[in-house]
This record gives sequence, C-alpha cells and structure tokens, in this order.
Amino acid sequence: MNDPRFPQLPQSHVNILKGYGNIERCNEETVVFDLGQLRYDFFVVLEGEIAILNPNNEQKVIVVHGKNEFSGDSGMLSDRGAQFRAVAKAGSELLRVSPYKLKEAIAKHSNLSDLLLNAFLQRQDTILNEYIGGIKLVGSGNSKEAYAIRDFMDKNYIWYNFLDVDQTSEANDLLKNFDLSEKDLPLMICNGGQLHMKPSLDEVARFSGVLMDFEDKIFDLLVIGAGPSGLAASVYAASEGLSVVTIDSNAPGGQAGKSSKIENYLGFPTGISGRDLANRAYVQAQKFGCNISIPHRAEKIEHTGNHFVLSATNGKVIKAKSLMAATGANYRQLPIDTIQKYEGSGVYYSATGMNASACKSELVGVVGGGNSAGQAALFLTDYAKEVHVVLRGGDLGAKMSDYLVQRIEAAPNIYVQLNAQVTELKGDHHLESLVLRKKDGQETEMNITNLFTFIGAKPCTEWLEGIVATDEKGFVCTGPGINEEDLYMCDIYSQRKPQSLETSIPGFFAVGDVRKGSVKRVASAVGEGSMAVSQVHRFLADLRARESAGVKA
Repeated sequence: MNDPRFPQLPQSHVNILKGYGNIERCNEETVVFDLGQLRYDFFVVLEGEIAILNPNNEQKVIVVHGKNEFSGDSGMLSDRGAQFRAVAKAGSELLRVSPYKLKEAIAKHSNLSDLLLNAFLQRQDTILNEYIGGIKLVGSGNSKEAYAIRDFMDKNYIWYNFLDVDQTSEANDLLKNFDLSEKDLPLMICNGGQLHMKPSLDEVARFSGVLMDFEDKIFDLLVIGAGPSGLAASVYAASEGLSVVTIDSNAPGGQAGKSSKIENYLGFPTGISGRDLANRAYVQAQKFGCNISIPHRAEKIEHTGNHFVLSATNGKVIKAKSLMAATGANYRQLPIDTIQKYEGSGVYYSATGMNASACKSELVGVVGGGNSAGQAALFLTDYAKEVHVVLRGGDLGAKMSDYLVQRIEAAPNIYVQLNAQVTELKGDHHLESLVLRKKDGQETEMNITNLFTFIGAKPCTEWLEGIVATDEKGFVCTGPGINEEDLYMCDIYSQRKPQSLETSIPGFFAVGDVRKGSVKRVASAVGEGSMAVSQVHRFLADLRARESAGVKA
C-alpha cells in the first residue's frame, strides 16, 4: 500500500511542474537544501534519489524519495526554514521549482494541489508527533517566559524540543557546555547551532520563517487577525484574485484555536481541534497566494483617504486599499492581585496538549461557563484526577451548548462548582492551591495545581485609538449600528450607507468577535469573514469609480 505522505506524482503532474521549474543534473552527491535554510526549493526526482537525513543523526535516513517523488512540506508555502538536510545521489536528475513558482502551480492546478497539500500536511503531522528535533529550547517548566515561547511555537506548528532544566540532565549539560547559567534562560539553540539567550517572540518567528517581509506596494486588503473570521476572509479574498496580507499578533486560530475539540462545526461530525482547524485554514489561504505573517501586532492605523497605512509594533508598515479588523476578543484575567505571577506557571488561557502532561493525576480547575470552558474540561478529564468547573452562576447550561452539558454531567471525574468564584491563588513558583468562595460566603482551599480560565471577552481594539466608532465596551460598530454623527463623511457615504460589516470609515470592515453584535461561534465568524469579502469588492469598485472620476481624498 502506498504511503500517502510519499506519493508518486503521475506523469501528467510532472509535466505541469516542468512548466514552473528547471531540470538539473547532479554529477556528484549534492546537498539540495540544508537544515534551517530559508526559502528552500521544491524538488521532483526524475532519475536517481534524494535522501532526507535525520537531524539528530545524519547517518540515519528518514526517507528516500525515488523517481517521480518529491521533497518538501507545508512550511514551503511560507518562509519557514528547512527542517532537514536533503542529499541527492550522484547522477540524479531533478526538477527544481522555487517556492514562489510552486505556490503559483498549486493555485492554478487543483488535482496537483490536492495531492501535494495532502502529503505536505501529513508530513508536518509526522514531524511534529513522531520525531524529536527542530529548535532546541532550554528553560524551566515553571518559567513564564519559557511558557510563552513554547505556546507560540506550539500554536504555530514550529518543530521544537523543550529541555527542562528542572527535569533533565541534558538541559543542564548544555548550559555547562556553553558556559551559561540559569539567569541566561530561556535559551534557544537554532538549527546550525546559533544561540539566542532570552529570545523575543519576534526572534523566534524570524528564525523559523513565520514572520514574513512584504513588497512595498498597496495591497487590496489587509486582514488584521488570523482567527476563524480573518482566515475565512483571507481564503475567499485571495481565491478571488485580491492581493491580501494577513497578520496576527500571536498565532492562527484566535479564541477558536484555544478549543481542544469543536464538535458542532458543520462538516466535522467527529470534531476537530481549534488548532488543527486554524492550521488547515492557514495553509489554505497561502495556497491561494495570501501573505500571512506572525507576529505582527497592530500599533497604529492612518487613513489617507485612498488607502490605509498600518504601523506594527515590530517596525513594519503595510499599505492597503481596504482593511478588515478581525482581532477578536481576549479572555479577561481573574480579579486577583497575584494573577500575573502564576500566568504560564499554573494559570492558563487555553487547554492544549502542551498543558495536558502537567495535569496528569492532578486536580485542575476550569473557570467559565461557555463552550470553550466546557471543551477544555472534557479534554482534561483524560489526564487529570479531578476537573472542577467553576461558575459564578447557578446554571451550567445558561451559556454552554447542551451536548457539552450532558457530557460534563456524565463524566465521573468532573465536578461542577456552582455559585462560586476563585478568590486567592497560592504557591511559591507554581500554583499549588486556590481558595474557592461560594455565594453564601463559605471558603474552601483546594489543591488545584493548574487553572484554566475562560471568562468574559474584552475586545482587542486598543490599536484603533478611536479611528472608528465603537460601543461603550470597545466592540466595533458596523452597518446600521453606527450612529449618523459617527460616520466619516466622504463622497462614498454621501452616496450610500455603510454595508452591514463596514465601519464608520468606508473600506474599513470588522468581523468576528471584535464586532458589536456578533454571535460568538466559530461558524458565524467564518460566515462573517467570507461574507465581508463581497462587501470589500463593492468598496473597491467604488474606489475605482472615484479614481476614474478624478475624485481625490
């Protein structure tokens, strides 16, 4: 049976790819791409073979690509670095295709696209789940800084190996070898041996290729936020021929990316994790030519009249004719003075596989009554001894879907604490216990060592600085929800009203959780993101009409 990760290309597909690349002959054994190399090329073996070497022991070969087989994985669709060394046998004849040309071929030929992307995604899963390697990160499992880097790499599908100085002698041996101490942690050791002490997320992203550079041009659409609504807009806009840039301050997925399992999303009867859904959408948007870069945090927006200019916190400037705010909302912190001390060291805002191992046989808490809290509680039951769901109200089903309520009530190790709230956290370096106060004033200290909180929703709109109309809570007003006096008066709005997802400035759209009146569900966010693209087309048509008529800002 053929391995779907390493399929042979039909000759018709090889012939298509020949139109996008060049044929080369290797007269001697040749390294065709190397570990950590950015923007490395795609190869099809016409004669001979390419060996993919194990980065931990290059005497071991992971796989050999033979005739009509190909190298690469989904990282080629962005600027991510090569994760292996690839060596072509002497006498091999190869078809070399640049990443740019490969994306062009994928966008134009659906059968070829299906075969390549299916193999790419499966290869990525194999790398992440079956092999130890990639970037080495040395740090403490109780370190907030190390947790932030691990969380970033985990959510962005960056292959890495975490070495905990509190758990492994290898981590401490590395520090001694480099004449470093724990004050230099976290330490990132990149492919090739470069050391980065206390790296920023920008440094992690830059090395791995997640952070991209853009052409100096005015794009048709800039999407700020890569949650479900932003990714949906990216896919539809790019597939319809618009030039699109999408940025996010942390990782694809937004709030949905923090969901361990989404079971009520159409088309996935057995469910899908928010992380996997986001990664598939991320790859899909790139397939159609969307430029996605992380982490870009929006800092300032200027409206020139004919286009928008975004300044990001990493010094990047992006220009676009239209703009879409899809920055979502963040879960609020618990109102406890010491909360920041424990964030990343016992207090978390998502429940993922990275957190689960620390919960094994422990007592854990989940604060919140929405679907994300319910999904997290059920996910953690497979690891924790007990899961305590804490609600301020008295009805588990008030905001949670019924299927989740039924499963929580049926789970033998989930305990629902109604009319309760967490009032105090305790522990020296990591959360060791917490105090739970009931509505009647009764207080109980519980030995909960990991607390997952999913409460409230604060819109991520600080970067807007009042440029568009918002409500009193900061959610962006759109369409009929905008007061007449808040409209940006220009010739477009003198001729028509704002479209349903358009803000008080023409060409500036808001979708998903950041928008006032949105339904906080993945399906509705995807719907808004895709629907907004048709409204972007209408605005761009208005803009072209203005320019043709010689109307200036």
